[in-house]
Amino acid sequence: MSKITQTQITELLCQRLACFTDVEAEISPETNLITHLAIDSVKLLNLIMEIEDQFDISVPLNALVDVLTVQDLANLIYKIKLSS
Repeated sequence: MSKITQTQITELLCQRLACFTDVEAEISPETNLITHLAIDSVKLLNLIMEIEDQFDISVPLNALVDVLTVQDLANLIYKIKLSS
């Protein structure tokens, strides 16, 4: 995947998370991964592996400490994508 915008990353994450969780709620950039989507550590690791494959990046686990919302995750992916 070549040049991708932060908005595209956010949209892709929202779509992917809608399939990834059992929650029947609309997913937006402000959606909290833990409280709104009930993403536990196992689901998060599976999601990160999928993200790494989809975006051809490597996400350091320590970078996930500050990730609370879909937007936080999109920002992290975009930052990693820019530096690669």
